[in-house]
Amino acid sequence: MKILIYGINYAPELTGIGKYSAEMAEWLAARGHEVSAVTAPPYYPQWEVHASYRAGRYRKELRRGVTVRRAPLWVPGKPGGLKRLIHLASFALSSLPSLLRAAAGRPDVILVVEPALFCAPAAWLAARLCGARAWLHIQDYEVDAAFELGLLKGAGLRAAVRRAESWLMRRFDRVSTISNRMLDLALAKGVEPGRAVLLPNWIDVDAIAPRDGGDYRAELGIPENAVVALYSGNMGGKQGLQTLADVARRLSREHRLWFVFCGQGPERAPLEARCQGLPRVRFLDLQPAERLGELLNTADIHLLPQRAGAADLVMPSKLTGMLASGRPVVCGAAPGTELASVVEHCGLVTPPEDGAAMAEAVRKLGYNARMRETLGAAARQYAQAHLHVDAVLGAAEREFEAVLASKDKPAAREA
Repeated sequence: MKILIYGINYAPELTGIGKYSAEMAEWLAARGHEVSAVTAPPYYPQWEVHASYRAGRYRKELRRGVTVRRAPLWVPGKPGGLKRLIHLASFALSSLPSLLRAAAGRPDVILVVEPALFCAPAAWLAARLCGARAWLHIQDYEVDAAFELGLLKGAGLRAAVRRAESWLMRRFDRVSTISNRMLDLALAKGVEPGRAVLLPNWIDVDAIAPRDGGDYRAELGIPENAVVALYSGNMGGKQGLQTLADVARRLSREHRLWFVFCGQGPERAPLEARCQGLPRVRFLDLQPAERLGELLNTADIHLLPQRAGAADLVMPSKLTGMLASGRPVVCGAAPGTELASVVEHCGLVTPPEDGAAMAEAVRKLGYNARMRETLGAAARQYAQAHLHVDAVLGAAEREFEAVLASKDKPAAREA
């Protein structure tokens, strides 16, 4: 089977959406499929093109059996509403020649990963031109989230964008996404049930497993008997990171509790400013992928803040690693959201953007080792049962084969 993956983020050394695309591609290539990718030079989450790449250059490389074509894009130093749109549009335009060149190889499936939705029209068109099946995978309802978080405004604009998005989504042979609530939203946008697929995020539960994380503690000067609350991931607008500073400040007199905030993004500098003067807060840059397991095991408690209104529009990919590490999670999510329903069995759920409630949850877990152990074991069990990479991608592989085998409307399937 020949599969072409198209999307702005593709970076195996990172976490998040870029790692998602790369891991899928490399897993399928290892299974004997012919896999290629059209993407941008890696720039996320620092919003700066990595040192070994050039933002304005086309480049072709081979990575673990995957042919990767990288197209230029413009990366704003401080991404905002209009700048972000121009940034996405720059890649959608510059990548079109690379996409058509890759499509000339007549792939069986062209899979486009959202964000960014800007890439979807070209992916659909390329699939129709070369006779491939068109597949849209939604990691993040970026348009809905942008309006909910106030990055885009205007009722008229929102209605127009929704109509265009719905029209486009209905044209794909398959539309997949990562949670049941996000799948329901796809159906509400007009996707036929027979074309909708649940394809959750995954994790290698053998690579990320509960073990000692003492090396990071020593490097950061954290006592062995301290209780560490860790946030590791993108530091952008959707995460509600101001809550972390509020939690750390409220618990500044709890000498047993330490905080580690790891990641990069536009909200890191404001977070560091809010934490200035707090002696038991440590910041780390994005760490190498090979140290991810060690980093996650540094935590006694994982922190997962979330902006109000975004919980059912995204399912944070960082959650998979948190669960696999066998540590409890303190999560900011509204009751009844799918994120809350997952975390409530293996951690504590607090209202989003409520620093006082999250601080109390951290305090509660920090002084109750038995509760941490019980909830951590439940987290590990959930990851093993539902998130193992081989199980999730094995189901995706079968779904690729099914969409090729079906010449009429595909039957309803769930990966």
